[in-house]
Amino acid sequence: MTVIAVFNQKGGVGKTTVTANLAATLVQNGIAPLVIDLDPQAHLTATWGLNPKSNQTMYRFYQGTSPLTDLIQTSGPGIHFIPSHLELARVDSQLGKHRDHLWRLKLALEAEMLAGSGTPIIIDCSPMLGILSFSALLAADLILIPVAAEYLALNGACMLERTLFGLEKFDRRRERRYLVNRFKEGHETHEKVRAQLQKHFPRELLNTIIHENDDIMAAVGDNLDVFSYAPDSLAGTDFSFLLDELIEKGLIGIET
Repeated sequence: MTVIAVFNQKGGVGKTTVTANLAATLVQNGIAPLVIDLDPQAHLTATWGLNPKSNQTMYRFYQGTSPLTDLIQTSGPGIHFIPSHLELARVDSQLGKHRDHLWRLKLALEAEMLAGSGTPIIIDCSPMLGILSFSALLAADLILIPVAAEYLALNGACMLERTLFGLEKFDRRRERRYLVNRFKEGHETHEKVRAQLQKHFPRELLNTIIHENDDIMAAVGDNLDVFSYAPDSLAGTDFSFLLDELIEKGLIGIET
């Protein structure tokens, strides 16, 4: 079963909305995913209207006082969720950067039989390079990289590729796919950025595009996904295409 880390070193590219709506797309297809918010900013946790105490979140796991299964909540229709908390920002200083800590999440997912259980797992990652982000990347089967259609995001994608290459010194190469996000058809800059991504990552750029759509942000404001907020939205169609492409290319396995 697939563990997907949604990651980009550059903030503000839409990784949290991609995580939330990919999870909702799975639910629309009768699949209940497990979603982990591993970003101390806890935007995904707030998106789903939650305000947990630190001992109800991933911070407790990294303190070593709780297994993952004890932290799972139900969020929305059919999504199993482990929330985040600002206290997670303390993990790097508390644990240091000893290599063993980088494997903690992967080992826990396997030991608690969450990875390989038949449930897709999606991790919303911190953009900061540290124990949290690296442990998510090492736990992942697939790294999904949202890239906003702007030049700075393109530069960030190139920097990220170097980071992922360095990670291969520790373990095998992970599949990675770049996803163009917040795209406007016919917009000169957006078209150029997509063309450059195609040039740099010809085999790893997804065909699916998530178009800029007001319904996505409006849904966030109401603590909803796009399917709950606007069932007939074009944004929902984009995310349905995304899931279809990931399945068709064998990048995510599902069991119904």
